[in-house]
Amino acid sequence: MKLDLTSPRIMRALLPPVSLALLLTAIFIIQPRAMSFMGLNLMLNLALPIALATIAQMFIIAINDIDLSIGSFVSFVACVGATLLNDTPVLGVAALAGCILVYALVGALVQWRNLPSIVVTLGMSFVWLGAAVLILPSPGGSAPAWLQAIVKFRTPIVPFALVASAVLALAVHLFLMRSSVGTVLRGAGGNPQAMARAGWSLLKVRMSMYALAGFFGVLAGLALVGLTTSADANIALRYTLLSIAGVILGGGEFTGGRISPIGAVIGALTLTLAGSLLAFLRISPDWQIGAQGAILILVLALRALVNRAERKSA
Repeated sequence: MKLDLTSPRIMRALLPPVSLALLLTAIFIIQPRAMSFMGLNLMLNLALPIALATIAQMFIIAINDIDLSIGSFVSFVACVGATLLNDTPVLGVAALAGCILVYALVGALVQWRNLPSIVVTLGMSFVWLGAAVLILPSPGGSAPAWLQAIVKFRTPIVPFALVASAVLALAVHLFLMRSSVGTVLRGAGGNPQAMARAGWSLLKVRMSMYALAGFFGVLAGLALVGLTTSADANIALRYTLLSIAGVILGGGEFTGGRISPIGAVIGALTLTLAGSLLAFLRISPDWQIGAQGAILILVLALRALVNRAERKSA
C-alpha cells in the first residue's frame, strides 16, 4: 500500500514532528555546539515536567474541558515535594494522594452541576496557589535525594529527558489510544450522548480523566522540584499556557475528543526548545513569551490549512 504524504490526515500527523525537526535544525545552524549530548541535555533540562503537565492537560481537553489550574497545581506539588515529602514522607505521600482525589472531585463537580470547567479550574488555581504559599511562603525547601537521583539519571547517547519523554508518550498512547478503557474515556469527549445511551457513566469517566490529570500533574511537580532541588509557589505558573499550547501543537482539538499523546509530548518538547532558540537569537526575556506565541500562531495557521484540506477531502 502506497503512503500518500499529501493526504491531509498524514500531513496532520506529520506536522508536530516536522515542526520539532525544523526547530532543531534552526538551533543547530545558529549554535552548532548545541548538536551534542551536553547541548541537548541543557536545552531539554526542563522538558520532562513540561511534558508531564502537557499530558495532564491533554486528559482534560480529551473530554472537551480545559484546566486553568495546572500551573498552580504543579507549583503546589513542587512545594509539597520540597517540604513535606522531604521532612515527613508519609504525610507528603498522603498530601499528594489527596491532591489526586481533589482533582477527581473537581471533575465530579463539573459534571454533576454542569459547570464550565474553565470557571471551576480558574477558581481552583487560586486555591492551589494559596495552599502553596501557606506551605512555602518564600522560595526554598529541598527535594528528597532519591527524587533528585531519579530525574537527574544520566543515560548514554541520548539525554534522560528525551528517553523519559519517549517512554511517557508511548505508555499514554497505548493506554488511551489502543486499550478498551482508553476508547471509553475518549468517547466521552467525542460523543458523550452516545456514551450515556450505551450505559456508561459520564460522571465516572470525567472523574477518572480528572484523576489522571491530577496524577500526571503530581508527577510534573515532583519532576520539576527534583530538577531544581528547591521550590517556589510561583515556580510553574507558566505551565498552564505551555500545557495547552503543547496539546494543540501536538494535534489536539478543544472539542470532539481528538487528541494525540505522542503529538502532545512532541509539542511540549517543541515549546521547550523554542525558548532555547529565542535565547540563541539574543531575544530579550521580556519578548520571549510574545515570540513563543508567534511560533504557536504560525504552527496553528498551518494546522488550519491542513484541517481545511481534510474537510474538503472528506
